[in-house]
Amino acid sequence: MQLTGAQALIRSLEMEGVEVMFGLPGGAILPVYDPIIDSPIRHILVRHEQGAGHMAEGYAHATGRPGVAIVTSGPAATNIVTPLCDAYMDSIPMVVITGQVPSTAIGTDAFQECDTVGITRSVTKHNELVMNAQDLPRIVREAFHIATTGRPGPVLVDVPKDVAQATMDWYWPESVDLPGYRPTTKGHPRMIKEAARLILASRRPVIYAGGGILKARAAEALRELAELTDIHVVTTLMARGAFPDDHRLCLGMPGMHGSYTAVTAMQEADLLIALGSRFDDRVTGKVDAFAPDAKVIHVDIDPAEQGKVRKPDVPIVGDCRLVIEELVREIRALLDGGTEQADTSAWRSRVSGWRENYPLTYEPSREGDALKPQFVLEQLRDNTPSDTILVSGVGQHQMWSSQYWRFNEPYTWVNSGGLGTMGFSVPAAIGAKVGRPDRMVWAVDGDGCFQMTAQELVTASTERIPVKVAILNNAYLGMVRQWQEMFYDERYSEVYLSPDLPDYVKWAEAMGCVGLRVEAPEEVLPAIEKANEIDDRPVVIDFRTDAREKVFPMVPAGRSNDDIVLPPAQREGAER
Repeated sequence: MQLTGAQALIRSLEMEGVEVMFGLPGGAILPVYDPIIDSPIRHILVRHEQGAGHMAEGYAHATGRPGVAIVTSGPAATNIVTPLCDAYMDSIPMVVITGQVPSTAIGTDAFQECDTVGITRSVTKHNELVMNAQDLPRIVREAFHIATTGRPGPVLVDVPKDVAQATMDWYWPESVDLPGYRPTTKGHPRMIKEAARLILASRRPVIYAGGGILKARAAEALRELAELTDIHVVTTLMARGAFPDDHRLCLGMPGMHGSYTAVTAMQEADLLIALGSRFDDRVTGKVDAFAPDAKVIHVDIDPAEQGKVRKPDVPIVGDCRLVIEELVREIRALLDGGTEQADTSAWRSRVSGWRENYPLTYEPSREGDALKPQFVLEQLRDNTPSDTILVSGVGQHQMWSSQYWRFNEPYTWVNSGGLGTMGFSVPAAIGAKVGRPDRMVWAVDGDGCFQMTAQELVTASTERIPVKVAILNNAYLGMVRQWQEMFYDERYSEVYLSPDLPDYVKWAEAMGCVGLRVEAPEEVLPAIEKANEIDDRPVVIDFRTDAREKVFPMVPAGRSNDDIVLPPAQREGAER
């Protein structure tokens, strides 16, 4: 059967099981948009290519399936570089199709030509310029295989216009043959035995769970390991939900704005069991001072992560789920064989003391004060279904969301961790809702973040995707203000935005949403309840919050985790 390259491309996406893709057409990709009309794949027309990329990410976060975005050449391709980098940093499976000028025009500075493959090489797991229509089914199949295996990541396929228009003989590859690409999934048996021995011998162990747990579908295995060994678990920003927050062994989030208990337990541990986590600087603080007495077991499917920041005593390359399952079997065998686990009662008592003395806290609003953002999040948390998907932007509201929500199920938290992309939440929430229409999806955004990609709510309204957005409007770039207040002697340079400009209610209504404004504590719950009842269009609530509020605890950048700054009410008498 003869097809055009464009028809073969869409047919290949169908063969990969793609049900939805996010995109925006243009000249070079037009031949590919024509067969979309006859395809069962749902196409969601975005308002900006960055939105398409973040929607694909949100879809992948919430479903575990690769998100797909399709845009044209030149500026469209450069507009989607940020989502590609975001997905690369956070190991999100994504396939992006870009149009390219005709192959004969490449290198001539043709209209809307740019070196997309060159630009995206360092922010994709793999990218490829297709020069022959006959190659398209093979390249698409390889793209999905690479995006979803090993350490997941974004793959880009660049298709010149003449390649899309050329004819080819249709085929579908029965298998993928990529010499040199063979991710290691099974951990080394000798390393797993050594890890099991270390775990049972440790008196102050902590499981340091990262986003790799979620990518590997390893949440159940993690819980089995923690309960078998009675070891506390910290969940990084990317791993929130991988271990239930309401579990007795959960210590919450570590890092720059982690809980005092999670940060201090890691710092004082004699063994860190790092599972799918990458020792990033927001967790370690000053690397030389990080967890100085701890031996490290590091499990990661990416061999490049081993020893990149902290040299492990037991490096294990492999899929987190498979390695944890083997580890559990090995520990059970050791226990059955008479090996005794070291006494950790003193350690558990210390952890319990930290929990009791240093919980997350904030000063409630006094009468006449602006809303406290933490209060808004608590109300939102307590008045939405337990399986609600929470999507955040980047900044103070992101940290408060991670701190004050209760993530008891995996895949209920969507955010930009590694790249820290402002403007992520609105389009990512749309993608998450498309992937999980059965779930309520709330986006928590800052006013600065919201202004970057809010236009995608027009997409949501047009497509009847009923996401809900809570703007924590403090009229500032909040986290930048916090740093200027704490580290630049309150010299507030270029961070003020204004609470009233734009008028978020009118803006929301202009985009086809329901717009609400909340200024007093007693108005918070009725607004949330009203938003929860609306299911035929997006809702935006403008919560006017206190600009003076800061995120605590905090480990200042470049400092040791020993220098953690507590909320004012807890500072006196803080000690380990």
